[in-house]
Amino acid sequence: MTEATQKPDHRRRAWVRGQMAESFAALALRLKGYRILERQYRTPVGEIDIVARRHDCLVFVEVKARNDERNAREAITPRQQSRITRAAQVFVQRHPGEAACQMRFDAVLVLPWRWPCHIPDAWRES
Repeated sequence: MTEATQKPDHRRRAWVRGQMAESFAALALRLKGYRILERQYRTPVGEIDIVARRHDCLVFVEVKARNDERNAREAITPRQQSRITRAAQVFVQRHPGEAACQMRFDAVLVLPWRWPCHIPDAWRES
């Protein structure tokens, strides 16, 4: 049984929607010249939806699919930002060749019937 078939119906739909949003976000980033290094990068301290690189900048991306932009922006809470930041530190420790890059935390908001909204430098590491 796959991960999606083990969930209740509403959770399965949300999971599928999230997967589609991440794929759409990754495509949008590729078209902007980013190289996708990882998707759904999991660590004991948190998960990063997309890890990408463009030139000398390593980008950790949170993808949010919502019905409107305000809800998507508000869905990236300070607690979630902290988990992503810790997961990014783990990524850099595990990939020392990337440590010389600048690091940035971006968001990609996926809204119905719109091209993904890429927000570079959506928050700063605290």
